[in-house]
Amino acid sequence: MMNALNSKTVHDVIGIGFGPSNLALAIALEELTHSEGRSLNSVFIEKQADYRWHGNTLVGGSEMQISFLKDLVSLRNPSSPYSFVNYLHRHGRLVDFINLGTFYPSRMEFNDYLCWVAGHFNSQAHYGEEVLRIEPINVGSEVDHLRVVSRDQQGREHARYARAVVVSSGGTPRIVEPFNELMGDPRVFHHAQYLSQVSSLPCAAGKPTRVAIVGSGQSAAEAFMDLHASYPCARVDMIVRGSALKPADDTPFVNDIFSPAYTDLVFDQPPQERRKLLQEYHNTNYSVVDPQLIERIYGILYQQKVSGDLRHNVLCRQQIDSARTTDQGIELMLHDLATDDRRQHRYDAVILATGYERRSHRDLLAPVEQHLKQFDVDRHYRALASPDLKAAVFLQGFCEASHGLSDTLLSVLPARSEEIGRALYALSETRRLEQPLAALAGI
Repeated sequence: MMNALNSKTVHDVIGIGFGPSNLALAIALEELTHSEGRSLNSVFIEKQADYRWHGNTLVGGSEMQISFLKDLVSLRNPSSPYSFVNYLHRHGRLVDFINLGTFYPSRMEFNDYLCWVAGHFNSQAHYGEEVLRIEPINVGSEVDHLRVVSRDQQGREHARYARAVVVSSGGTPRIVEPFNELMGDPRVFHHAQYLSQVSSLPCAAGKPTRVAIVGSGQSAAEAFMDLHASYPCARVDMIVRGSALKPADDTPFVNDIFSPAYTDLVFDQPPQERRKLLQEYHNTNYSVVDPQLIERIYGILYQQKVSGDLRHNVLCRQQIDSARTTDQGIELMLHDLATDDRRQHRYDAVILATGYERRSHRDLLAPVEQHLKQFDVDRHYRALASPDLKAAVFLQGFCEASHGLSDTLLSVLPARSEEIGRALYALSETRRLEQPLAALAGI
């Protein structure tokens, strides 16, 4: 049953998702209200019931991997009331944070910062609704605006209308072979469900539990550390296809690739050169671990050798040839790529720290796809489209191939949100000027 919420209202913009990207956009639109002398009618739809940033993965002790100065606003407007520094000041912790002598707050604290900012925009946010699809609304031969259809937690569908949408629906857990057929078993789960699923494992009740972590990146390493520290009865194998855990390169010169200026450099390259740049700096973001965390894991394994209690392992050069569920556990056939040996291992649980795919925008925009040009975007993140699509589609977090590795990260949020915000204002002004002309033409 469709409920046409505000069916006579056509918003200037609807944001799909209210994670850091669209939260930064909400701030940018508020700032532009002052400089532009008018406001845009904007709302945001978020499927979570309340604001949470990676809420199911916020293990104790995990830290941010970028400076607190790369918050939602500081690189664009250091005096913004929505800065991380102002958040600390408002919560009476600024001096204490300074005394820590670190640029890297805990993920838990950064999540609290984001929740604090999001609270200032509650009137624009609709929580507990999952967007199902974005449909074209034709006026004559043109797609004048878009219908955003969502479903709330009671199963009711709602429709809202907009002249522009900004799709920031995030990544979808990547499930690798041979686990596709096993995901109905609660003993096999993606790292995105880590906290809720681990709490139901036997180790949470103090019972011996063998756990496999599949993956070699930061998420896998953080899950390893949490199982070690929080669940003494857990025995963990981290299964790694490569020859070793590799450190993330966050040295100063390399970190320049996450600056807003570098986005211009990447975008201005032909496609083949863009691909080369992405590959060259792949080890800054994918299948790598913070060096200090690697050292801590190595230290744990060394102390096991000293004590003789070989509780955990990091199994390198291992390919998982097959996986199957039994009453006794999850059986994995591991193929040692160095020796060509194969050996079966049995676990009580398997955690897939296998990253995310960035394809959710394609499903949401399928009804509009015929008007789009293969989901390519311009420099300001607007999807390229045929002339009959007057409504605008912007993408956040799906443009790595054209805008560089920072596209899925926090680093460029202040600059990107302003670019999209200004493009939205320009679009609104164009549409406003076109209306009198259309009336004169008798449309």
